[in-house]
Order: sequence, then structure tokens, then C-alpha cells
Amino acid sequence: MTPDLNRFDTFAEDSRSRLEGALRRLLPDPATSASPRLAEAMRYAALAGGKRIRPMLVYAACRLAGGDADRADVAAVAVESIHAYSLVHDDLPAMDDDDLRRGQPTCHRAFDEATAILAGDTLLTLAFELLSSAGDYSDTARVAMARVLCRAAGGAGMAAGQMLDMAAHGRLQDVAALERMHYLKTGRLITASLLLGYHAADRPDAALEAALIAFGDAIGLAFQIQDDILDVTADTDQLGKPSKSDEKHGKSTFPALLGLDASRQRAQSLCDQARAALAGYGEDALPLQQLADYIVQRTH
Repeated sequence: MTPDLNRFDTFAEDSRSRLEGALRRLLPDPATSASPRLAEAMRYAALAGGKRIRPMLVYAACRLAGGDADRADVAAVAVESIHAYSLVHDDLPAMDDDDLRRGQPTCHRAFDEATAILAGDTLLTLAFELLSSAGDYSDTARVAMARVLCRAAGGAGMAAGQMLDMAAHGRLQDVAALERMHYLKTGRLITASLLLGYHAADRPDAALEAALIAFGDAIGLAFQIQDDILDVTADTDQLGKPSKSDEKHGKSTFPALLGLDASRQRAQSLCDQARAALAGYGEDALPLQQLADYIVQRTH
């Protein structure tokens, strides 16, 4: 293993470890919660493992902006809470109707459908409770982070993309429509993760903010293209969730529209574009550039 890969693996493991610890501290405790079952379901959904790419982006962007990891913890938990809520709701019978997530039963299977809905709702609201009251942030930084996350998760972001995704079931989309849907559903929260880290550092730099947006928009689409590739090429054990689910739901995908080879080339081109956006930041940008590589090379 090269020194650079060792360095990235250390960064990734440190980020995951920090995130897990912060989640355990900041998620509701069933022993003291007004609803122990609700708290248990929230912890089940948020502590089930996963790649933790969005929190890694928060930590890496905060570091690049001149902040230390402690400043990024609350922002990392906030974005992972939003991500966990979205997965709980995506898996519901009314949405994708999946039984497996990260190698274990989905939240509505482990508990029940009503509990899963409420757990998702409460993970969503927890994110904004944390941004408004936890951590050592200026009022300006709190407002900026809340605004970024609201826009990325709501009716001009993830929720809108999910609605477009549901409406497209069984219909053939062209590449432009597919890219637009995934920009909203996946890409906006990925870019928001970078901006959360940037604002958590609380050191304004307009040029860096623009570079992080360009980086995030590129890797957000690359992430989804790789997801589509893996849905076709990986098995359920590798993915930790049902494979071939896009085909099952009649969804348009990049491999179906472009072919596997062209999809891989498009993902790599976006990775190169993302790396170039941060080329002027030297070694400080290395964790983010290596994250871009990981996104298009991952196998699950």
C-alpha cells in the first residue's frame, strides 16, 4: 500500500470513528427518552454502519478551511442524521419497499412501519436542533449551516429528487433528466456536506467555497453513476442491500442509457473534474481528492 493510500485510510478510519462517537453522544438515549422505542429506532437507523462518505466530506472540508475536527463533529452528525432519515423513508413500502439495508433488516422490518416513519421524521428534526444549539459556532455559522442543509434536503433538493425518482418508475428517462434527478436526490446533499464543513470552520473564503461547490457537484453525480454500476455488477452480499433493485423498480439508470463502459468513463471524467477544482490547494486538499477516487472505485 502506498503512503498516500495509507494516509487516506487513516483519515477515513479517523473520520468514521469520530462520527460514531459523536452519533452515540448526540442521538437520543433510550434510557432517558420520552419514547424509548423511538430512540431505539433512531439509533438502529443511524448506527448501522455504512460508508459515512458525507461526514468524511464534512471533516475534510473543515480541515481544508482551517478548522479542526472538533468543530466538524456536530455538522457531521447533522448531515448523517439527514442521510439516515432519507434511507429509512426510501426503504418504506410506499417508496422502494426494501427489506435489507447495510446487511440488516430495514428499519420498518426491524420495528414497524409507523415507528420507522417517526424515526425518520425525528432524525430530520434532530439535525436542525443540533445545528441551532450544539457545538461551538457563531450565530452566523449556525444560520449558514442550517440554510445549506435545508436547501439540500428539502423541496429544491433531496426530497424533490426523490419525488422525481418515484414519478419516473417504469418510464424511460433521457440522460439529462436522469442527471437532473440525481443532482437533486444525491448531489445536493453531498455538496452540502462540504459546505457544512466549510462553515463549521467559520473562516470565510469565497474562492474556497466556490471550489468546494464545483468539487461537490462533480462527485455527487459520479457517486450516483457508480451506485448505478454497482447495482448491475455487484451482488446483494457486496452491497448490503438488494442488488438489481433499479431493474426491479423499472428505473432508468446510467448503465441502461449509456452502457457500462461509457458509464465508467463518465464517472472517471467527473472524478478528474472534481480533483481539478481543488488543484490549487496542494496537499491540504489531498483527503478530498482521494475521496473522489474512492467514490468511483468503491465496490459497495
